[in-house]
Amino acid sequence: MTVRKPADCRDMSEVRAEIDRVDGGLVDLIAERFGYVERAWQIKLGEKAAANVPWRNQQVIDKVRARAEARGVPPDLCEALWRQMIGWFIQYEEEKLRDQLEKK
Repeated sequence: MTVRKPADCRDMSEVRAEIDRVDGGLVDLIAERFGYVERAWQIKLGEKAAANVPWRNQQVIDKVRARAEARGVPPDLCEALWRQMIGWFIQYEEEKLRDQLEKK
């Protein structure tokens, strides 16, 4: 598969094809991240730890903002996306932890 840089796209069909390619890669990376979240709640269950760790959430956001800025991407955009994702994952972990604790 040929990967085109944005400036090399000659028309909207090429732009759309590249966006579709990138979207597929993003989903793959989110799936990989989800695997680690899945493992995290299992470890937290054994350690009797909370799903929400505010200092860690902020650490992740700070790193994402710094990387976004270094890459020329609006940090506010990335922060908003990550806050949404982190919130979803925390809720997921809390539900998993609650379900497991209720089984005991």
